[in-house]
Amino acid sequence: MSKVQFKKALLVAAALAVTTSAAAAGKLEIFSWWSGDEGPALEALVKLYKQKYPAVAVDNATVSGGAGTNAKAVLKTRMLGGTPPDSFQAHAGQELIGTWVVANRMEDLSALFKSEGWDKAFPKDLTALISSKGGIWSVPVNVHRSNVMWYNPAKLKQWGVTVPKTWPEFITTCATLKRKGVAAPLVMGENWTQQHLWESVMIGTLGAQGWQDLFSGKIKFTDPRVVGAFTTYGKVMDCANKDASGLSWQQASDRIVDGTSAFNIMGDWAAGYFTTTKKLAPGTGFGWATSPGTSKVFVMLADSFGLPKGAKNRAEATNWLKVLGSKAGQDAFNPLKGSIAARIDSDLSKYNTYSKSAATDWKNSKIVGSMVHGAVAPESFTSAFGAIIDQFAATKNSAGAAAAAQQLAVKAGFSK
Repeated sequence: MSKVQFKKALLVAAALAVTTSAAAAGKLEIFSWWSGDEGPALEALVKLYKQKYPAVAVDNATVSGGAGTNAKAVLKTRMLGGTPPDSFQAHAGQELIGTWVVANRMEDLSALFKSEGWDKAFPKDLTALISSKGGIWSVPVNVHRSNVMWYNPAKLKQWGVTVPKTWPEFITTCATLKRKGVAAPLVMGENWTQQHLWESVMIGTLGAQGWQDLFSGKIKFTDPRVVGAFTTYGKVMDCANKDASGLSWQQASDRIVDGTSAFNIMGDWAAGYFTTTKKLAPGTGFGWATSPGTSKVFVMLADSFGLPKGAKNRAEATNWLKVLGSKAGQDAFNPLKGSIAARIDSDLSKYNTYSKSAATDWKNSKIVGSMVHGAVAPESFTSAFGAIIDQFAATKNSAGAAAAAQQLAVKAGFSK
């Protein structure tokens, strides 16, 4: 080999070394609040990503605590400081849209949805919830259901009552149970679980369209139908335990297991708690039904990830989103998370009895978004609404609560 050829060979080798080093230096920072019991589900997604993109170093930046409260505070500092993570977790819908999309901090994912076929894989109602101003802003990795009523089948049989299908029927059943010695037929927990109950009462009274009209500003909170639903909510609260403010949602669920109370309105993460922690069999150890008045409605919340403008590792983040939206990704994550896939083509053999029933309803129900879990209202509304529920619990003033909620809706910008 001549000296010229040798020098050329060295240059080629050096170029290859630089290329290889660059490929190996790929990075991806994932920002979420999934830790503890939820950590393994996220790790399943990271594992799948690493299988597809082994040269990328994944930084799993988790900020634990408070259903995302701590993470959202850190995220706000980073987004406003111009150092966004490559992709971050947010509740699908207005929690993201009303905070970061309106601030022009997110990339439109419409082209990615089309290229990945997600316009057909995700239900249209769901796509509508994550869309605004002609764009699609996040990729939902899962679906939880808000409007579920949990009960103990053996205790209902013992008490001689059946599952109520409407809220007036619920109130009648409550009176029957009290006569039978059940002091608190309904069990509630701390403030957010009371908002969760309010949501189900409101949807079960107004219907799916009325609920959507409320959060699109087509009807006001001061509308007589909404005021009437507040009154119904007050009657439902009269069926509940007096120590609600001191209970976590898990502690409230325990009272269904031990037969202290008959009913609890909670999201379907309760199914995971019953089966995993309490070791109960679905259908016998615990039962479920849609919350009264919502039999054909699926009130959803979803965890999703978006692509912030200015992400340092945009290509790696885009590939992360592709994994999240894939059938393989969703079926790796959701059986561990206790949720169902946002896609309608998931492999149901991987899911338990409750999740299979939820997946069937996901395909066949009217889908609306949860307020308390960030889907239909901006964070400025949801963060302040708890005070209205606290005040209502003390006064049972339906007109006053409705007026306060309307003022909050105007301030949040979705009503006039």
